[in-house]
Amino acid sequence: MFTPNLVSDRTPIRSILTILLNVFLGFVLAGPALGLAVASLFYDGNLLNDIQDPENHPGIFVPLIITQSIATLVGLIVFPLLHLLTIERKKLEPFFPAQANTTIILLLVMFLGLTFMISISPLVEWNMNIRFPDFLKDFETWARATEDRTAKLTEVMTSFRSVTDLMIGLVVIALLPAIGEELVFRGLFQNELYRGLGNIHIAIWLSAIIFSTIHFQFYGFVPRLLLGALFGYLYYWSGNLLVPMFAHFFNNAFGVTMIYLYNQKITTLDVEDTNAAPVQYVILNIALTAGLLYYIWKHYRELKTSNSDTV
Repeated sequence: MFTPNLVSDRTPIRSILTILLNVFLGFVLAGPALGLAVASLFYDGNLLNDIQDPENHPGIFVPLIITQSIATLVGLIVFPLLHLLTIERKKLEPFFPAQANTTIILLLVMFLGLTFMISISPLVEWNMNIRFPDFLKDFETWARATEDRTAKLTEVMTSFRSVTDLMIGLVVIALLPAIGEELVFRGLFQNELYRGLGNIHIAIWLSAIIFSTIHFQFYGFVPRLLLGALFGYLYYWSGNLLVPMFAHFFNNAFGVTMIYLYNQKITTLDVEDTNAAPVQYVILNIALTAGLLYYIWKHYRELKTSNSDTV
């Protein structure tokens, strides 16, 4: 069974290529260029050069936040929305249908986010410590350098000195990416891949692979792939883009908030620790994750059955 034609009336392959072009123009070119241009107004040095070495340029926090927020807003929200609303002439309402008990589901999604994080912690540790054979040493060197550079940028962007900084960080690092990435990868890519392939599972996992790949962080590739698949199934079951957007937001917001609390010595829980949780906690949270997923799936199956019976 195919999805409704939510995204495009073009052939799926043409639509997907158009979306890729749109994301490239917005997120790789226009968004970062505009972000750097605006951020340079608040920075005296060579922003393009200093952003490569953020640790040694303590005044770069504000320019980094400005650059990231504008790049995400323009590249993953404004450009895709313009594409959807003006080029494809589609509406947003079908992506966000009114549904019963949505608040309860969102609360459950918060618990799911916590149990899922603990469940996949062994994979986080494995992926972070993976080693490559000699013939892939060049790739390993590049991947590790990219990971380290991204970690430094993240450390600077999460060096919050106040609650105000934290609130700004929640918007820039949690809210905007949750809206933009879910709009693009689940709302656009997943729908069009499903329409073209006719297999929702392939569509979900391909979207998740693209989602994880585009972050260019190989040492977090597998956990991010699984997160992408989780968001994909939440969207497929619910038919409501708000559900994966909220799940994505909670995942990011929890991490950002815990980093702030850890740096302020309010908690000893270090969410950036890549060591696996104790095996008994992993097993318990796998069971809890499975139970929550089953309940959410069952809820939306019954909701769809109920709606079809009343038509």
